[in-house]
Amino acid sequence: MRAGSELSQSTGQSSRLENLRDSPKAQVLIIGGGINGLATFRDLALQGIDVVLVEQNDYCSGASAASSHMIHGGVRYLENGEIRLVKESLEERNRLLKAAPHYVKPLKTTMPIFSIFSGLISAPIRLFTHAQGKPKERGAILIKVGLLLYDTFGRNGGTMPRHRFLGQKKSKAEMPSLNKDVKFTATYYDAAMDNPERLALDVLFDGLAAGSNARSYNYVSAGARSGGKTVLKDMLTGEEIAFTADVIVNTTGPWTDMTNRSLGFDTGYMAGTKGSHIVLDNKELLQACDNREIFFENRDGRIVLMYPILGKVLVGTTDIPHDMSEPAVCTDEEVDYFFKLVAYVFPEIKIDEDQIVFKYSGVRPLAASGDINPGVVSRDYRIVRTSAENDVPVLSLVGGKWTTFRALGEHLSSDVLKLLGKNRVLSTQKLPIGGGKDFPTAPEAQQTWAEDNRGLVSEERAMQLLLRYGTRAKAILEYIAANPETMLTHSSGFSDSEIDFLVKHESVYRLEDLVNRRTNLAFTGSMSTSSLKELASILQKFLGWDAARASSEVSEIYIEAGSRV
Repeated sequence: MRAGSELSQSTGQSSRLENLRDSPKAQVLIIGGGINGLATFRDLALQGIDVVLVEQNDYCSGASAASSHMIHGGVRYLENGEIRLVKESLEERNRLLKAAPHYVKPLKTTMPIFSIFSGLISAPIRLFTHAQGKPKERGAILIKVGLLLYDTFGRNGGTMPRHRFLGQKKSKAEMPSLNKDVKFTATYYDAAMDNPERLALDVLFDGLAAGSNARSYNYVSAGARSGGKTVLKDMLTGEEIAFTADVIVNTTGPWTDMTNRSLGFDTGYMAGTKGSHIVLDNKELLQACDNREIFFENRDGRIVLMYPILGKVLVGTTDIPHDMSEPAVCTDEEVDYFFKLVAYVFPEIKIDEDQIVFKYSGVRPLAASGDINPGVVSRDYRIVRTSAENDVPVLSLVGGKWTTFRALGEHLSSDVLKLLGKNRVLSTQKLPIGGGKDFPTAPEAQQTWAEDNRGLVSEERAMQLLLRYGTRAKAILEYIAANPETMLTHSSGFSDSEIDFLVKHESVYRLEDLVNRRTNLAFTGSMSTSSLKELASILQKFLGWDAARASSEVSEIYIEAGSRV
C-alpha cells in the first residue's frame, strides 16, 4: 500500500485527513462507500482519474452489509421480463468466480416445488404487461422454463452444470428432511460469498493501489455545498474541509435522496425495502441443507432462502417498505416469519431463538415504484444526471445489486469520463480483485502456497490466512514475521499481530468495524464480552482510547443469545 493513502496512514485521528486537508480538490468526488461506490472508485482510479471517495460511516456498512451473500443471476427476475438484468448478472457472476475465487464460490441451489401448473397464467401476464399485484406460486412447469433460460445465459462455457429436476421419491431420498408435500425439486448452480465485506475492501484496495490519484476516507460525510464547494466533515473529530470537484457521484444507495437534499436539491428517486436475515447455529438444519442453498417460494409469494455458511445457516429475507428516517432492524415478527418458513420446508426440524447467533437488516436501494408488491420492483439500475450549485454535474445511482457491481462501476465510470472529456484506458472485465490475484484454487496448490509463504507460522496457520484473505495474506504473513504473533485467548482463530495489521492498514476506527467487517466474528456468533474486551484492548493501544472509551465500544455491541459466552 502506498504512503499517503488513507489505508496506509497512521490511524491517529488527527493525521488521517492530512492528505485531504493539504489537497482539498479532485476531478471526481464519490459520496458513498458501499460496493457500488467502491467499484466506481476502483474503475476511475485505474483510468488515472484524480478521485476521492468519502463514506460517512465505515466502508460497506450500509445496504452492502445486509445482503443475502449471494452472487446470482436472479432466476425470479425472468418472470418480470428483466432479461437484460439476468443476462448481465450471470455474466458478472461468472466473471467474479474467476476474478475473486478467494471469496466467491459456486453454490448448489435446490428449489422445492409444491405444485405443477401454478403461475402459468399470472407469470406471462406480468412478463408482457408488467401488471401490478402479488405473484402467484410458481409451479414445476414455470420453473422448468425459467431454468432452461437460466442455463442458456449462464453456463459459463459449460463449466456450470445444467439444472436437473427430481420427482418426489428421488427428492426425498436425496434430502430426507424435506416436507412430504414437495412434489419436485429443481437443482441448479449460482454463487455465494462468505465474506462480502472483505470482498468490498479488496475492491477498495485495488483502487488505492492505482496511485496517488486515488484517495479514500471512511467516517467522512459530505453535504452543505456553498460557493461551489462541498463541505466534508470528519465524523470522528468534527473537522470540516471545503472540497472542490468537477463531478460529484452519489452512490449512497437507499440514502440517495437524502444525500441530494444535503447537496442542495430535492429528488425522489428511491423507495427502498427492508430485508432482514438471521444466522442459526442448528446442526440438524445444517445437515438437512446438504451443502446447498434452499431457495423457494413461501406461502405469501415471497422468495426466501436458507443455506450453510461458515458452519451456520443463513435464513432470509423479508421485503418490507421502509422509512429511511428510521433505523432498519430485524424485528421479532420477522424472526417468527423466518421460523415458519424453515418449518414449511423442513417441518420436523425444531429451531428456537437461543440458536440465533446473528441478526441483521438493511434497506435495498430500489427505485421508487407504484407496484403494490415490493417483491416485483426492478433490481436493475439507472444513472440520473442533475446539477448542483455552479452547474457541477451530479450523477446519482438509482438501484443496483451486489452481483453487478463491477459492470455498474464501469458504466458509471464511463459516464464520468464523458463528462471529463477523458478516454477509457482499460476495462476491469478480466482483472482479478484483491486477494483473488494468483489465488490457488486447487487444494494441492493451496498447500504449496502455504508452504512457500508461511514464514514463522505453521503451514496450517498460513493456510488459514490464505483462505481468509486470499493472496493478500502474504502481506499479513510478512507483518507477522516482523512482529511474532500470539494467538488471542478469547478469539483463538486470530492473533494479536493479525489484528494489529488490520487496525493499522485497514482504517479501523471502531470496535464494530473489526468484528462486523474486517472479520466474521459477529456473523458467526464467535463473540463474548471477554473476546470483545480483548479486541478493544488492541484498538485502545493503536487509537489512543482511554479506558472509558474502550468500555463504551464493548458495550455498544449486542451479543445474540446463540453466540458463545
